[in-house]
Formats: sequence, structure tokens, C-alpha cells
Amino acid sequence: MIEEQRKPDDQSCGTNNDGQRHQRQILPAEEEKAEKESVTGPRSALSMSDGDYDYLIKFLALGDSGVGKTSFLYQYTDGKFNSKFITTVGIDFREKRVVYKSSGPDGTVGRGQRIHIQLWDTAGQERFRSLTTAFFRDAMGFLLLFDLTNEQSFLNVRNWMSQLQTHAYCENPDVVLCGNKSDLEDQYAVKTESARELAEKYGVPYFETSAANGENVSHAVEVLLDLIMKRMERCVDKSWIPDGTVRTNGHSTSSLAEPRDAEQSKCGC
Repeated sequence: MIEEQRKPDDQSCGTNNDGQRHQRQILPAEEEKAEKESVTGPRSALSMSDGDYDYLIKFLALGDSGVGKTSFLYQYTDGKFNSKFITTVGIDFREKRVVYKSSGPDGTVGRGQRIHIQLWDTAGQERFRSLTTAFFRDAMGFLLLFDLTNEQSFLNVRNWMSQLQTHAYCENPDVVLCGNKSDLEDQYAVKTESARELAEKYGVPYFETSAANGENVSHAVEVLLDLIMKRMERCVDKSWIPDGTVRTNGHSTSSLAEPRDAEQSKCGC
């Protein structure tokens, strides 16, 4: 169960007081510097006081250019659709705070945990690919989007999955596949059955989403967060988690479930 945590003065990072989106642009000449900095994680991008959250978790949105990654994230964080977004250059990010409540096998709801989610928006163009993959290792979960009206973006999902298996923190990271622009049903170039078959092949959840009307946008992110939190609960030894992808904020983690035997303590990777 996930509840949005709102604050009266809370503004999404990446927007100014007028609600306009600021894009963190990284030009080709800066790619090498940015890539080196990304090895230790984009730590300086977030400035929060202690006590605001229990965990900081980073998600990465992936997919070809034009599939709607930026609009998807904007819909999730702000509940709005902006059709005038320009193509993302380099890396950008948005953020949102939610309260996560785990559900046990018997349906009982656990203690609410305050989660601060960083949603990193990547450039889909090939010329930024080396920069984008440098951020893979710093992300805990991945939102992989394709355009339901663009068959090539769907065919390229296999390439993105291959990149993830190579550059992510493990060979089997948590991924949610999203067929975006579901509101353009009369323009579909990808069959729902084909998308579901591909998702089953990779063992990942699949949703048809719309950044325009918000269909399944929040649900897709919530499912990804639930996968991450359950993976954490299975692993008492957090050494498998890449540095900075999940960060506690000085709160006890004793509530995480203890594995019953050594086999359960192994990473889900």
C-alpha cells in the first residue's frame, strides 16, 4: 500500500515557482566528466534535512527518444500532462515522497515507511547512451517505456534489457515494462498480446500507460517500489545493494523481515 506524502511547501525538484520544468542539460563536451561523477552516484542533486524520510530510492526511466518518459514522470510527480516538453538532453530528474506500507501474506498492513523517490529521466538518443548507462549502476529499479504507436521502440526493448543486464547492479534487476500512449488506441502499432509475451519472457510486470490521462502511471511506479521493498525485506545483508541507491535516514531497519534460513538470505539477483 502506497500513500502520497504531501507537504504544503513541497515542490518537485526540477520545477521553479511558476511550475516550469528545469532540465539539467549535459552537453556532449561534459559527458566524460558527468560519467566519472556518476560512478559514485549523483549525490549532490538532493538536499534534504534529516527526518524527512526513512529511505531514499532511485529509479531510472529508460526507452527510446520520444516514447514519453519525461511526460510519464511529470504525470506521476505533478499529476499533469505537458505536451510541450522538449527532448531530454543528458540526464534530468524529478522526485516525490510517498508512504509505503507492506502487506503480509495474511493481509496485515505493516508500519508505514516514508520513502523519498528520485526518478531519473534519461535521454533516449544514441549519442547519450554512454552517459545513460553510467547511471544504471546507481539505480535500484527501472521503468522501461516504449511507444505503443511506434513498433521500433517496442523492438528496441530487447536492446534496453540487454543494456540493463550488462550495466545494472545485478543481472536480474527489478524492471516494470510500460507501453506508453495508451490513449492513442486507434494508432496502436504494437499488439497487447505481443507486449505481454515479451514481458513474460523477461519475467517483468507489464502495464499500458498514458502520460496524457494518467492511466496506470502511478500504479506502475507503485508496483516497482513494492518489488524493491520486498527485495529488501528478503535480504538482511544489504551488501548487494549498490552504494547510494537505497539510503536509510538514520532510522532503524530492524523491522525488515529476517530470513528463515541461509537460502532465503541470498540476493534475489
